Amino acid sequence: MKNKSIALFLPVCLLVTLSGCKKILEVNPLSSITDATYFHSEGDFEPYVTGIYTFMRTFANNVTYGTERGEELIQASNSRFTVAWSQVITPSSGSINYNDWYKAIGNCNLLLEKIKDFPFASNPDTRKRILAETYGLRAYFYFYLTRIIGDAPLMLQAVVNENVPLLPRSPATDVMKQINSDLDSAILLYKTMSNFSASSYPSKYRFSYGAVQALKADAKLWSAEVLGGGDADLNDAITAISEVESTGVSLNADFKNVVGLRAPANPEIILSAYYNRDETGNNYAVNALPFISIVQGALNLDSIPYCFSSSYGQGAYQISPLSKSLFDAYPDDERIPFTWVTQRDPGGTGVSWITKYPGTKYSDDRIPDNDLIIYRLADIYLLKAEAYAGLNQTDLAIPYLDKVRERAGIPDYSGPVDKQSVEKAILDERGRELYFENKRWYDLVRFYKNGTLDIYNYIPNLIGKTTPLYWPLNSTVLGNNSMLVQTEGY
Repeated sequence: MKNKSIALFLPVCLLVTLSGCKKILEVNPLSSITDATYFHSEGDFEPYVTGIYTFMRTFANNVTYGTERGEELIQASNSRFTVAWSQVITPSSGSINYNDWYKAIGNCNLLLEKIKDFPFASNPDTRKRILAETYGLRAYFYFYLTRIIGDAPLMLQAVVNENVPLLPRSPATDVMKQINSDLDSAILLYKTMSNFSASSYPSKYRFSYGAVQALKADAKLWSAEVLGGGDADLNDAITAISEVESTGVSLNADFKNVVGLRAPANPEIILSAYYNRDETGNNYAVNALPFISIVQGALNLDSIPYCFSSSYGQGAYQISPLSKSLFDAYPDDERIPFTWVTQRDPGGTGVSWITKYPGTKYSDDRIPDNDLIIYRLADIYLLKAEAYAGLNQTDLAIPYLDKVRERAGIPDYSGPVDKQSVEKAILDERGRELYFENKRWYDLVRFYKNGTLDIYNYIPNLIGKTTPLYWPLNSTVLGNNSMLVQTEGY
C-alpha cells in the first residue's frame, strides 16, 4: 500500500497539523512524515495524545471569547482589548479563522483512526484510557468552537493529502450530538476498564472520568438553554454532575487556595491547563497583575503585590464597576481580596486590578504561573443549581447555590424562590465566584437564551447594538470553501 503523507509539527510534545487542508483550514505544514515512519507501536500513542493537550492549553488561555465579550473588564491604559470587548465584531474586523480548532480535531481523528490497528494486548486499559482522553479532547474542541460560531463543519475523518473534504456548516444541534456521542464513548471506555474508579485522577491536567462528566454537564446545559434541548438535557446535566460529585473532589476550605494551589494538590480542581515559570509569556494571568515587569515596584513578594503607584498598578485587565457591583451587597465576601484590589497607593487614582492569579513566590520574583482552571467543583455546584432552577425545582437549586455562598462567607440565599429570581441569583453568584475564569460570556448567553437576563441591556458595550451572539467567519475561510455560508446576522 502506498504510504499516505501526514503533516506534523512539534511544539512541546508531538503535535500533528493537517496536511493538504488549505481549502478549508489554511494549514501550512512544517514537515511531513509517512505512515511507515510513525504509528508503528503502541508506545507512539501516549506522547501523541499528550501533545494534543497543548491545543487545549492554548484555547483555555484565550479570554477573547469567554471573557472579553462579557461585562467583567474595563478599558485601561495598558489594555489589549480588541473588537470583542467593544462589541464591534464584523466580517472585516474580528472574524474567525477556525483552523486551529480543526488542527486539534484532526489530531484527534488521526489518533482514533490509527489506534484501531493496535490491541494493546499487554494492557488494554491503557488503550481505553488513551481513547477516552481523545474523545474527551475532541468533544472539548467542538464544544469550544460551536459556542463561538454556532453551526460548524463536522470533520470526523483523519485528513491526509489526497482526501481533503470540503464541508458545509452542520447545525449546532448536530455538532452537539457529536459532542455527546464522544463524551458517552469516553464514559463507557472508562467504565469498562478493569481498574475503573470514578475517584481516580491520574492527572488533573488530562480528561479523567470526572473531567469528561464535567464537560458533559456543561454541554448539556448549553444544549438545554441555547439549542432548545429542554428538560431532558437539564436532567442529563444533573446526572453528569452527580457523577462528578462521586469522584472525590471537594471545595477548598479557603477561597484563597482556589487558584493559589496547583492542580495536583488542589481538591477542588477537576481539569486545568498546566503552566510553569518559563511559559508565563503566554499566560493571561500575567496581564491580571501590575503591568510593568509584573511586580516591579511591589512592596513585597510574600503576598499579592501592591505597587507604589497607579502607573505600576495598571494591568492589561481591570475589573469593571459592573462586576464589582456584584460584590457590593456583601462587603465581607472573603473572595474579594483574592479577586481584585484597589490601588493601595495613598495618592493614587484608585485603579482596581485583578488578584485572582497570585502566582508563585520565587527568590527573585512572584510569577503568575498559575494553572488555568477549566473545571472546578464550585463551578459544577452552580451548574447543578442552574439545572434544577431550569426545571423549576428551586428548592433543590438553592442548597447548591448556598454551598458556594457559605465558602465565601456570605449569607445563604433568602430571596424570592420563583424560577427567574433564583436563576438571577445563580448568575450573579457565578459572576462573583468565577470572575475572570473565562466563563462569563457563555454564562450570559445561556441565561439570555433562557429568559433570565437581556444581555443587550446589561452588558455596557452591547447597549444599543445588534452584534450577533456568534462570530463571523473570515473571507479567506469562506473563499476557500464554497459550501460554507456566513454566520447569520452578518
